Amino acid sequence: MQLVVGGDHAGYQYKKILIARLQQLGHVCTDVGPFSDESCDYPDFAHPLAEKVRMGEAQLGILICGSGNGVCITANKHRGVRAALCWNEELAALARQHNNANVLCLPARFISEELAASITQTFINTAFEGGRHERRVNKIDV
Repeated sequence: MQLVVGGDHAGYQYKKILIARLQQLGHVCTDVGPFSDESCDYPDFAHPLAEKVRMGEAQLGILICGSGNGVCITANKHRGVRAALCWNEELAALARQHNNANVLCLPARFISEELAASITQTFINTAFEGGRHERRVNKIDV
């Protein structure tokens, strides 16, 4: 699967770990930054990631920051992007099944590296259910 991954300084270490794991599983990952743990502004990375998802350059995106909120809010400003803040596997599954989320947002300061990896796997491996959920998802963009 073609994935795009980004975040901010608080998510930098998790981003590196997730990309390595995802590549080992055969996924192609585009890293939009940041490329160090120096303080930075999350919109500088969330906007390019959201655009890659919106334009179809990646099937799914993964954003990691301290709380997950900043990157989620930013990504959701893009038409066609449905970013979901998830801190456990059940939320990740529901975000895909019911909301057809295409960007996963992770709160690095509140979950372990192992849990981040597990949430990511759940998100990637879960399909959209469609049906009654499709009607609702189609009403999201303004």
